[in-house]
Amino acid sequence: MKVLILPGDGIGPEIVAQAKKVLNQLIEGGLTVEISEAPLGGAAYDAYGAPYPEFTQKLAREADAILLGAVGGPQYDKLDRPLRPERGLLAIRKDLNLFANLRPAILYPELANASTLKPEVVSGLDILIVRELTGDIYFGQPRGVRVNDNGEREGFNTMLYAESEIRRIAHVAFQAAQKRGKKLCSVDKANVLETTEFWKEIVTDVAKQYPDVELSHMYVDNAAMQLVRAPKQFDVMVTGNIFGDILSDEASMLTGSIGMLPSASLDANNKGLYEPSHGSAPDIAGKDVANPLATILSLAMLLRYSLNDEARAVRVENAVKAVLARGLRTADIYEAGTEKVSCSAMGDAVVAAL
Repeated sequence: MKVLILPGDGIGPEIVAQAKKVLNQLIEGGLTVEISEAPLGGAAYDAYGAPYPEFTQKLAREADAILLGAVGGPQYDKLDRPLRPERGLLAIRKDLNLFANLRPAILYPELANASTLKPEVVSGLDILIVRELTGDIYFGQPRGVRVNDNGEREGFNTMLYAESEIRRIAHVAFQAAQKRGKKLCSVDKANVLETTEFWKEIVTDVAKQYPDVELSHMYVDNAAMQLVRAPKQFDVMVTGNIFGDILSDEASMLTGSIGMLPSASLDANNKGLYEPSHGSAPDIAGKDVANPLATILSLAMLLRYSLNDEARAVRVENAVKAVLARGLRTADIYEAGTEKVSCSAMGDAVVAAL
């Protein structure tokens, strides 16, 4: 199996370095993979003049799984939009048809006090957000900035979903729910947006094939409120690209830190791009203080979904749990009575726990 590593920008190289330590430890223990490395985002622009250059594209297409750090940085904000790092991330998702984004939000018992919500509200939290990743307003055409008939400039984007796009993500979500608590909440804005009214119609039709899963529907504004009011009511949530982007980041803070949330972006054959849910955090880049656990947990998802290695995935997850149980914390999850450690020290601790 071929694994491509994309360190990216900002804290990306630092957190990926810790995941590589874990991966190398697994290789020493018998895991057989072929590893390659390439730039994406700002690093790719610096090296090749494009955020998703042909060199990276070739390796990405050949890989069975990809581990990414993060992309972006203020130094790239003045570039033409097609050259910005974030366009590289959108491009690789589209190029590889990675339509299903899985974002688990799990609260480890040791981090109950790190959440901004009361422990009794979030203790035992275990949500999976399934986000459609290659459609919606992020990719819909036409888009841009123009001058209208009144001579005023206006920006415009198009929210668009084809029936086949909705059906395939719905199947992913229902199948995930079957393996969990058999509850699926589909999030839309059907009272205002025709696109999401259509979404609701198709998801409801797909539900007929999964009679063992309880389907509910919720408007996105209410879903955002309910995630803060009573998050444990949810098991699996499925929604479109823009709503999923927002809700998954909101859910991350229920767990204490976005630095704890991994994610997987899969195609129809479980080839995947795995990355932490957080960004490149340029303000702390190079300081060895970032939390690498989301990236290490993303590696666990890579083992589970693309390499079909459940045993090693569980080993990595248990190593993370063991480190947290020891009281080790990076700055974002630190609290009195625990031990604050650096990014690299946290990576070393996870390797030691393995």
